Amino acid sequence: MSETTGTNTAARTPETAAGSAVRATGTDGPETAGTGTAPHGTRTDGPETAGTGTVPHGTGTDAPVTTGVQPAVRATGGQAAGAGITAGSGTTRFRLDLAYEGTDFSGWARQPGRRTVQGELEAALGRILRLDPVPTLTVAGRTDAGVHARGQVAHVDLPSEALKAVEGRRGGREPMSMAERLSALMRRLAGVLPPDVRVHAVTEAPEGFDARFSALFRRYAYRVHDALGGADPLRRREILWYPRPLDMDKMNEAASRLLGEHDFAAFCKKRDGATTIRELQRLEWVRGADGVLVATVIADAFCHSMVRALVGSLLAVGERQRPVEWPREVLANAVRDAGVNVAPAHGLCLEEVRYPEPGELTRRAQLTRRFRTLNH
Repeated sequence: MSETTGTNTAARTPETAAGSAVRATGTDGPETAGTGTAPHGTRTDGPETAGTGTVPHGTGTDAPVTTGVQPAVRATGGQAAGAGITAGSGTTRFRLDLAYEGTDFSGWARQPGRRTVQGELEAALGRILRLDPVPTLTVAGRTDAGVHARGQVAHVDLPSEALKAVEGRRGGREPMSMAERLSALMRRLAGVLPPDVRVHAVTEAPEGFDARFSALFRRYAYRVHDALGGADPLRRREILWYPRPLDMDKMNEAASRLLGEHDFAAFCKKRDGATTIRELQRLEWVRGADGVLVATVIADAFCHSMVRALVGSLLAVGERQRPVEWPREVLANAVRDAGVNVAPAHGLCLEEVRYPEPGELTRRAQLTRRFRTLNH
């Protein structure tokens, strides 16, 4: 998402996964002076923010572990025609729920000459619906190069008659219903898109829905394995192998001191005119039966490189290189610390974007768009 996305203070919501601190929700992007040296293999290509449109190389944004949590609002494809939001004269807004394996993408955001998730999806929609220029997608969380997504959400505004293109030759049969057209679009997308990006649902968006500004929170997961012999080679693209033992209790103690609404400038790449104030609702590490450590990070929104920088600071605590108090001290200083190593992109996954009930979507978007300042 764009750097300024989600600048409001989100209402706290009950957590859906076990633990007290938010699991890590990160983004990645190129590191600049003062951001620390990332471990070998780190790919950085943009901020972990939401948004749409073309961005310069290296400004992409940012996601986690599935816990069975589903978005609070999910429009159904069987809505009557006209149930979707009217995004403009003669257009209808649709919600897309999607996932992708980020290894071979230069992030979400469209970039000239680079393979991106947005570029692949927009090209596929344009081809299937015969639209030129291709439609533009707006996304909840603009992930960086190498970052994965299991629960990404986007919206697109399409001409009202565009979906007729999926019907083909009907031979005198009755026109398809909206639900049938959306099912046909899903089938076409599955056939046209490359295997590392999938659209799981296309639905008419409820009134007031905006994939970026209506979101209550984003949930990311960061996966690390500190096994002596290395991580499972079959999961090498989604798990960071850490060559030194990690103390999970110390990492959670340090994480708990970062929760709440703060200026996270020390863990973000600063952008002119954009706030770095965020509400970190949960950041917690859990070690699974397979030995993999999973950080769940939840916040109303994230700024550029925030999640991976938070994870990097906690890894330093976990290997006892830094004291438990150190990440909080870095936060309080409100400037990038050269000692914070931004964690590699491939361990990060966007797991979920949560939205309010339909009647609260417009109000939520209005709150999100305001420029946030600390009240204390």
